[in-house]
Amino acid sequence: MKKKVIMPSILIIIVCIVLASVILIQQQQSANNGKSDNVYSTKNHKQRPSLNVNRQMTEKITIGAIGDILIHDVVYQDAFNGTKYTFEPMLENVKTLLEKPDLLTANQESMLGGLELGLSGYPTFNSPHEVADALVHAGVDIVSTANNHTLDKGEKGIKSEASYLDHIGLPHVGSFLNGKDRQQLRILNKNGIKIAFLSYTYGTNGIPVPNGKDFLVNLIDRESMKDEIHRAKKEADVVVMSIHWGIEYQRIPTTEQKDLASFLANEGADIIFGSHPHVLQPMEWINTADGRKTFVIYSLGNFISAQYNDYKDIGGMATIDITKHLSEKGNSIEFSNPVFYPTYVTNHKYHQFRVVPLENAGAFGLKNADAKYKEIQAHMTQWLR
Repeated sequence: MKKKVIMPSILIIIVCIVLASVILIQQQQSANNGKSDNVYSTKNHKQRPSLNVNRQMTEKITIGAIGDILIHDVVYQDAFNGTKYTFEPMLENVKTLLEKPDLLTANQESMLGGLELGLSGYPTFNSPHEVADALVHAGVDIVSTANNHTLDKGEKGIKSEASYLDHIGLPHVGSFLNGKDRQQLRILNKNGIKIAFLSYTYGTNGIPVPNGKDFLVNLIDRESMKDEIHRAKKEADVVVMSIHWGIEYQRIPTTEQKDLASFLANEGADIIFGSHPHVLQPMEWINTADGRKTFVIYSLGNFISAQYNDYKDIGGMATIDITKHLSEKGNSIEFSNPVFYPTYVTNHKYHQFRVVPLENAGAFGLKNADAKYKEIQAHMTQWLR
């Protein structure tokens, strides 16, 4: 007859502890199962993608654009407090508005060459570097620098502007330091959606581009634009084109603008933000030959300047939603919900320049502000209805 073996009590305790640990680890793994696979990392952790029963994830962002940052001499003189140039107060009333989009671009119309190159206004602009500080403070994420004033201070102006923008970490596109810089795509990644920003201008007010230095500014050329759009499509989910075109003070786009917009859309541009006319021109969808749709706003008008009357003191911010669908079958991009937020530039005899929401401009002295707001909204959305 075999003897019964009695396990020491200490051994029983150890076995129990080991078993309990194994069970706890399995429970934790079960609870965490799928989290790391299904949560798409975001830059600012504002949102997480949704996962439906068909294993499709979505990421959604809103991209916005504002028009001309055109700093006339009276504007930078108003920003000087006796010690330094401070432009933040001019944008304080729209800061909450500008912070709404996940990404915001602006057309930096006047050259930001800084004090060393000598400040100047119309017709050859050179503005304080501090303008860029105010844009960053207000929520701007990238600026377009290709326009008819890009060469107002020559190559020195472009170098000074680029150096300061790089110093404060504000991306810029449209003017470049050399050929290699020009080839470097400007792509911003927000919530897993990669946006490529391109920028071109019709010309530089007759100032010739130095021989052998075509890289200094992107001039409108269909072949060059086509090549860059195709290159950007390979690396980004969305291609945004900022373009300086049209006729000044004309509220409806020209045939040439419409034709070029159609060309850019069919080559792959997804969003087109226009500038140069200094007044607002409408938004619309362009249906492309391959079944996509491209959003275009033909002119964003002046956002901050000393121009007034005849709609030159009314600008605004355009936004559009971008949704990226990720599934086992592949990814797709959807554009929706175009919105325009009109703004107004107020001042008191060229002092206290302020950008304010147009719907609130009555409190800042604009007569019939409500009627003007409705008129502008109707003008901007007339081709969307």
